[in-house]
Amino acid sequence: MVPHLITALNGPINELEQRILESMPAIERWFRLEWMEHTPPFYTSVDVRNAGFKLAPVDTNLFPGGWNNLTPQMLPLAVQAAMAAIEKICPEAKNLLLVPENHTRNSFYLTNVQRLVQIFTQAGLNVRLGSLDPNVTAPTTLPLPDGSELSVEPLIRGKRRLGLKDFDPCTILLNNDLSAGIPAVLENLHEQYLLPPLHAGWAVRRKSQHFDAYEEVAKKFAKLLGMDPWLINPMFGRCGKVDFQSGEGQDCLQTHVDTLIGKVRRKYKEYGIQEKPFVVVKADNGTYGMGIMTVRDAKELADLNRRTKNKMSVIKDGQEVNEVIIQEGVPTYERMNDAVAEPVVYMMDRYVVGGFYRVHADRGIDENLNAPGAQFVPLAFAESHHLPRPGEKPGASAPNRFYMYGVIGRLAMLAASYELEAQDPQAETDY
Repeated sequence: MVPHLITALNGPINELEQRILESMPAIERWFRLEWMEHTPPFYTSVDVRNAGFKLAPVDTNLFPGGWNNLTPQMLPLAVQAAMAAIEKICPEAKNLLLVPENHTRNSFYLTNVQRLVQIFTQAGLNVRLGSLDPNVTAPTTLPLPDGSELSVEPLIRGKRRLGLKDFDPCTILLNNDLSAGIPAVLENLHEQYLLPPLHAGWAVRRKSQHFDAYEEVAKKFAKLLGMDPWLINPMFGRCGKVDFQSGEGQDCLQTHVDTLIGKVRRKYKEYGIQEKPFVVVKADNGTYGMGIMTVRDAKELADLNRRTKNKMSVIKDGQEVNEVIIQEGVPTYERMNDAVAEPVVYMMDRYVVGGFYRVHADRGIDENLNAPGAQFVPLAFAESHHLPRPGEKPGASAPNRFYMYGVIGRLAMLAASYELEAQDPQAETDY
């Protein structure tokens, strides 16, 4: 099932699709050369927005938790990618310790963990689950919706290694985004591979740094294709020291919102787009669709009600919001059964392994879809997976659309690679 694009303004996207398909050999070579210089994150998911006149990533997650939304047909791709990733990092790997989120009673999330166990088991590893939750003091059985179960065990920390009882892993895979901070038990592991690294967690990572890196990637890619980078890049600004309850930082916020809406308006005028521009204000760290609001006019910020202030003040694990990113709003014109939809691309190592549509019947084209009530529809990779079909009319072929989404996803993944390198505390500084 493929959503339809309900807009007359799909000319630029059709042109972009045409250009991407025509440039496929050059694009794949460009990615290949980039990956010779940079290490991809271990796994990544990217939320993409298709406005008909613009196609851009709006969020990049380095601890993706929706593997259960990929179809069984996508599993072989994920297993092959997992094999490639593990071979690069630790070819002799035998044991993999998977560390999930602490809220392990969520059945959807548990099914995601089950899928990850399945992928890495089929990649040839012994996989066991270790919990950061201090309440897990003995092996705990968690029931799954399909009638099977998972066992989560307490972590055992030695002087230099982390493991479980009678289980010494070469590699530790985090599926916990460390929003609550970096636990001491994960620090100073000098003889094991920790993936993703600690500085990829939300205790350290910032969305503004990611989109700084993405802007650099988008400019390089646009130069390769001879196009305007704005067509694939959401503009943004950042405010630190914001307190939604006390009103601190409101001037900074209003100024950035006003400036960014003005920039978007000028771009819309340049391209003859009749839409009303908007921006999205988000917590600069954090995930799960928390701490996000849509703003169409800077004046709206002076009249935030208590509910909105509360929503914007705290994110996952009770972390307070004091830094925000103000991002150009990219409307989504994809529809599935009249409900607003956006594609989410899933990658492991440097490979696109699948994805799905996030669909929300109660949200508008300019709103965050990562919210309660969202549904997930796997991307229809049935037809020759995501291999494009050059020569077909732009906009007419699902594989071509998915290839284009995969290119945008990989650009965001490359930006995450740049971002992690820049933030790496182990990296040597050049003087």
